[in-house]
Parts: sequence; structure tokens; C-alpha cells
Amino acid sequence: MLQENQTIKRVDMIHCALCADAPCNDACNEIEPSDILRSIWFKNEQTAAQRMPEKNPCITCPAPCEKLCVRSGKVEIRDIMNRMYSQVKKECETPIPNNEDALKCDICGIPLENPFLLSSSVVASTYEMCANAFEAGWAGVCFKTICSLDIHEASPRFSAITGNDGSIVGFKNIEQLSDHSVAENMEIFRRLKENYPSKFILASIMGQNEDEWGELARLCEENGADAIELNFSCPNMAEGGLGSDIGQVPELVERFTRAAKNATNIPVLAKLTPNVASMSPAAEAAKRGGADGIAAINTIKSITGLNIHTYVAAPAVHGHSAVGGYSGNAVKPIALRFISELGLNPALNGMHISAMGGVETWQDALEFMLLGGESVQVTTAVMQYGYRIIDDLKAGLNMYLAEKGYRSVKEVIGLGLDTLSSTTDTLERDTVIFPRFIKERCIGCGRCMISCKDGGHQAIKLDENRRPVLNGKKCVGCHLCLLVCPQKAIAPGIKRVHSYH
Repeated sequence: MLQENQTIKRVDMIHCALCADAPCNDACNEIEPSDILRSIWFKNEQTAAQRMPEKNPCITCPAPCEKLCVRSGKVEIRDIMNRMYSQVKKECETPIPNNEDALKCDICGIPLENPFLLSSSVVASTYEMCANAFEAGWAGVCFKTICSLDIHEASPRFSAITGNDGSIVGFKNIEQLSDHSVAENMEIFRRLKENYPSKFILASIMGQNEDEWGELARLCEENGADAIELNFSCPNMAEGGLGSDIGQVPELVERFTRAAKNATNIPVLAKLTPNVASMSPAAEAAKRGGADGIAAINTIKSITGLNIHTYVAAPAVHGHSAVGGYSGNAVKPIALRFISELGLNPALNGMHISAMGGVETWQDALEFMLLGGESVQVTTAVMQYGYRIIDDLKAGLNMYLAEKGYRSVKEVIGLGLDTLSSTTDTLERDTVIFPRFIKERCIGCGRCMISCKDGGHQAIKLDENRRPVLNGKKCVGCHLCLLVCPQKAIAPGIKRVHSYH
């Protein structure tokens, strides 16, 4: 297995644009560089390396792919491919699995080809989009929330916080529900189920009263939906008493869940809001109402930033804006916290958990599974990179299962819960783990020294060669230095037992 310190340099560090129909592919008859680069981005180096020819074609190649690159001169494609051979391919111990049987799972007993679904949003809002996702390899879709409201969206309705390379870290939307009529959406369900009978259709609905929740659930079942997702969590509803307003009141969650459950014979999942201190009250209320599972998390109420000249928050709509829903990889820590809360709650035993919130890579998805998620939903990553990310989601997870000797993805569900506590009170506090400096990686920037001096315990100094030296009497093992080092030249080292006086 490739060790962490051998991982190939990420694409975001070398400016790959992750192009559509990448020009670099036209220059090579041996490999498709864009596929390899994308797999590196999505932490799927091992399967990418094993897809490459046995003999390295890049050693003596003049690299015409770099000349055709849309960022010509900025992406060292040949160097990356050579390092894939020298660092990754030779370290691969487990061959690529010859099938995806280990990925098979289910939602409330209904089979899934793999755990990955599109979540209820613009990425699953038309027949063509859902069909394209199915063709790409997604196991199912949660269709954009169906309602009887007259939906007219604002323009623009998205904003984002980006990283240094321009990729989206956090994403804000002020979008509402499906702008198709109920009848139009039912026609889409019928067509999807006719043409893709093995794919999973999760119908997201939102009613305005008990009768409407029940009627929408019934219609979705009659027209081909495999399960119902109750949207108790949308933060962007113009009218009060809808969306996250419901999810914050357990009594309403129970009442409307019961209304939908009584009207249908297929599984019902309650999609809950993270805009609460604890999700358990609403989840337990959903179970009392008859829900078969929980979906979480929906977006977090947010403001991504203000224009310091116009004083209007983003996105600005004719000089005004609004609080909206925040998603993307930045919300993953919060989503993991809520999924762990659900997974640790014995009152919810037996309920399916469909997890979401910042999933981009197979490792992200696996983390949710380890905390109790049995299926995984994705939106923002698809909006940024397209349906094609399913290739690396499946391949990376499938390889992980093979490496660990698991025959089914179901075997990993909840494995991370036993070591997790909701508070820090239970943690061992009698030892300190010193940092270890990896000299061959250090470039002498001094970032570790600055952070330790101004944000830590003044335990690091630089020697005459600008290399860090640790003062063990001052170091408390906080590991701030590990986090700030731009070269990953610091690792956990020697353990020391505290001496208390």
C-alpha cells in the first residue's frame, strides 16, 4: 500500500485545470494524462498507476502533452507520470479488483450497485441529467425537491469561497426547490424507471400540510420512486413553516413524517437540518413518525462574504442578498460530527443513514461510512467537477476494500464509532508525542518556528542552517508545527510520559 509520505503531489499544487475533453490526451497514444491527473486529484493514485502501461512511455518522451495543455508550461505532466511509475506503481501490492461486487449495498433492503447517489439539488433536476449520471455509474439519484409551490429562482444564486488554486472550498446557494410542476416531475420518474430499472430513485418532497406531504409521497411511489426523502432542512424557503423551520421542531418532524409514511409503502427517510445544536431530537421524532432512515446533512445557513465597496453580501441580486445554504468540502467536519451523533445514538439503531456534506473523494465518503453512513450523497463536488468523479469514487473505495480484505462495503459501516467520544473528557492525557523533523524534506522556511513561537509554546528554534531544533522541555506535543509545515517535513515522533509535580 502506498504510504502517506509517498503520495504523489496533488494536482491543485501543479495547476491542472481538470479539463473537459482535455487537449493533453490528443498528444499521447499510450495513456490519457487527464485521467491520471484527475485520479491524483481525487486521491486514487493506486488504481490510476495500475492502469498505466507496464513499461513507462514517458521517460524519453518530449512531452507534447505539455505543449497542448491549456496552461502550457505550468503543468509538469511528464514529471508527474514519471513519479507515478517511480513512487506509486512499484509500491502497489494489491491488484485492481476485477469487479465491483464489494460495493453492492442497499437502502432499507432495496439494492444499490454502489453507495453513491446524487443528492437533491440542481445536479439531479431533469431527466437528461439523471440519465447522464446513471450512464456515468452513479447508483441512484435523490431528485430535486418536488413541491406544489410556484418556484422562481433568483439570479445569480451561487457564491463560493475558493482556495489558492481557485477550486471551491465552500459553496453558498440561495436556490429553492424544483421549478417543474408535480406532473412534469412524475413523468420524469416514469421515464427514468422505465429506462433505468436497476437504478435507485429517491424522491425528495416538501409539503405545506399533512395532506400534501401524504399526497406527494403517494404520487412519487405510484410513478416509480424507490423511496421518499422528506425535506425538513432546506434553509432557503421564502415562506415560513417550511424547510429547516420544520427540521428545528421535532413535533413537526414527527407529524409530517407520519403523514408521508401513512400514504406510502416504500421506505421514507427524513432529511434533517444541521442548523441545530443537536440532531438527535429531530431524528428520534422522525423515527416515532415511522421513518425508515435519516438523511443528513443539508446545507448550513451562511454568509460567504460581503463586497466591501457595495456592502452587499454574495451573491448580490439587484443590490440585495440573503442568508443561504453552505456546502462543499469545508462543511465536512460539521457533517461528520452530526453523522457520528446519529451513529452513536442507540435510539436510532436499525435506521438507514444516508450521509452527505462535503464529499469529494472516496476517502471523504469512507469517513462517513466509518461513522455510520450506509449510503453517501454528493452535490457540490459534482457541480464543480462533473458526474465523472464517480469513476474515482468507486475505484478508490473498491481498491481500499480489497487492500483491507473486506468482501463488502457493509463491513466498514460504523467502524469508527467505538473510538469516538462526544467530549474530550475521556482522552488520555499522560503522554506527550514529540514532533519529528524530516531533514531531507525541510527547506528551512521557518514556518514551524513562527507558529510555535506565536501560537504555541516557544519550543522550536532554527539552527545556523535554518533547520528546526526542538526544545523538549517546552514542547507539549500539540502538533501545530505538523499542520503548518508546507513541505510535510514534520511527523509524529517519540512519546514521552508526563512528569507531574
